[in-house]
Amino acid sequence: MVTPLIFLGGLGAAASLLLGIASRVFFVKEDPRISQVESALPGANCGGCGYAGCRACAEAIVLGKAPCSVCVAGGFETAVEVGAIMGMPVEEKEPELASTSCTYGVGEADPLYTYDGARDCRSAVALFGGSKLCPIGCIGLGSCVKACQFGALHMGPDNLPVFNPKKCVACGACVDACPKSIIELTSRTHRVQSEYTTEQCTAPCQRTCPTGIEIPDYIRAIRDGQPEEALRVIREKCPLPLICGRICPAPCEQDCRRNFAGDDPVAINALKRFAADYEMQTGQHINPYRAPESGKRAAVIGAGAEGLTAAYYLARLGHDPTLFEAKPELGGILRYVISPGRLPAGALDHEIKGILAMGVEARPGQVLGRDMTIGSLIDDGFEAVALATGGFDSRKILRPDAQREQLVPGLQLMIDFLAAPRAGAAPAVGRRVLIVGGAARAKEVALKCRELGAEHVSIVAHASISHLPEELQDPDPLVAQSIDVRPETVVAGLWGHGDRLLSASLQASVPVEGRPGAITLLDVDTVIVAAGRVPELVFVPVLPELNEAGEERPIGEDEPNWRTLDLFRTLPHQGGQGIFSSPEPGRVSDAEAVVKAILSGRRVSRAIQMHFEGHVVTPIPHLAVEAEEILNVTDLVGVSPTPRQGLEIPAPEPSTDADWTLTEEVRGLTADEARVEAQRCLQCGLICYRKAV
Repeated sequence: MVTPLIFLGGLGAAASLLLGIASRVFFVKEDPRISQVESALPGANCGGCGYAGCRACAEAIVLGKAPCSVCVAGGFETAVEVGAIMGMPVEEKEPELASTSCTYGVGEADPLYTYDGARDCRSAVALFGGSKLCPIGCIGLGSCVKACQFGALHMGPDNLPVFNPKKCVACGACVDACPKSIIELTSRTHRVQSEYTTEQCTAPCQRTCPTGIEIPDYIRAIRDGQPEEALRVIREKCPLPLICGRICPAPCEQDCRRNFAGDDPVAINALKRFAADYEMQTGQHINPYRAPESGKRAAVIGAGAEGLTAAYYLARLGHDPTLFEAKPELGGILRYVISPGRLPAGALDHEIKGILAMGVEARPGQVLGRDMTIGSLIDDGFEAVALATGGFDSRKILRPDAQREQLVPGLQLMIDFLAAPRAGAAPAVGRRVLIVGGAARAKEVALKCRELGAEHVSIVAHASISHLPEELQDPDPLVAQSIDVRPETVVAGLWGHGDRLLSASLQASVPVEGRPGAITLLDVDTVIVAAGRVPELVFVPVLPELNEAGEERPIGEDEPNWRTLDLFRTLPHQGGQGIFSSPEPGRVSDAEAVVKAILSGRRVSRAIQMHFEGHVVTPIPHLAVEAEEILNVTDLVGVSPTPRQGLEIPAPEPSTDADWTLTEEVRGLTADEARVEAQRCLQCGLICYRKAV
């Protein structure tokens, strides 16, 4: 009996010794901050952060795998406390909410078959993609509801999820649970930068709208007697509803599905004007949400439709924009070209006053190239300088002295360069010249530059060598004259210092396997562009490099301290033709161009926002407006024609002289007419629409 006890005791002692040695060898000291962070967390162990309880969440924060704000249950106060423990500053962030673009639930949408299987969305999707004919429609079985740990959503009577913004903590659990990927976390900031994609449920009018307004949403708000809410929806994508409601040619109405019923389209544009007129009649401005202050300053050159839009959205995104305008008053062609009958001055003044109220500073009577330059604005602390100077329509209204100023250091338009000798002026070109486009006159311009003292001239063209004029296809005689031709090439960026252009970056216009080609940096003094306007360009400072001691190395006089920023579609692998490609190819000077300029301004603000956030500027993939085919319907079932309200109000026609020469303002809809007209809207989705109306 004694022997077994001695044996067991010895075995226990040996095991204890081995465990002690192992604890010494494999001991890992726990970071004391883990316990501190865990104590700061609410202890709900809800899993909304994506980790298995608050302890795991605290470990992830301390190890740098999760941000200090990862706890969705604790909110901003908890994030600040955790940040103090970690020694990291925590800034207030705009709240995000979950939402879905699907508008018709099972029972209202056209069916593909009757589903009677497992009551789970993923299981239903596994069977032919779900029972809806629409491939992106909500399955409606509530898997997202089961995933939510905060009771922030439930299934409505139409089998669509209903989100409670007061309970939603933006944890993303419902997003992960949705097999159709039609639930997303969104914010006002996200929505003002977004555009419709093929992965969303969109109506034909939305996809056709030049500014991308959520048309069914604002019409529904008017139908429900909420014009203020309608205006908030409109201003997420268009800051000039009074103007658009009067001059937009309304391509959305041409695509209204009521046309398939032999009916008049919904008066979409007139309803937009009604909501905007309602605000103006109250004498107030319905100011939408503005993101927390960023402290970033941006200069916008030109206060026409595009410049006003860019400045407005930069202000909404929390930045401090300043508008520089050559004329004494803001508005550009909106003020100086369009007739008061089409666009009364009072309407324009009301729009501009609302934009300035968002935090936009205006400096009229300031001419770029005379009163300030790109370099001086960068030196004054502006972290982005955006050009929105317009085309020939804007040049016509500028003073003659303003027309002669050079907007961008070293940048000339070919038409001005060729016309200069007739005006008795010999343009300075410097030693190295880059000619962009204009193949038919490119050699003539190149030889003229050589006569003016240029030592070397390069011609870049987006087209292949076989598509260029014959005089540009043989390199030998051109090389003998110090001229080289670079086909299938675009300008990817400009680099300069102060008021001097230093270089241009070139890139192949035909990407290899969808990847960007190599960038070639070319020293240039002058760039001559074959275009009728200086395109939308954004300039940003070049940050100084750090030396070994971590100190900023001063930028030399011959080193760039500013460069251009990629915009919506510039680089070839993004589908563009360089920085001199237009955001809307073929844009001309008519009412439609004014409306499209609003989209350009919003895209400019998006690029600046992404740059300020430290992101690479990229286009939005799968744009619905660029899709070759998108699911749609070509006839209607169960829809009866109904009379359009305000038939004496003519619908806008695209690109007519009436856009500019009307002498008497056309009246808008009354409140009763607007509400009845809004009821005619079919509230369309991708292929769904309201039947029995």
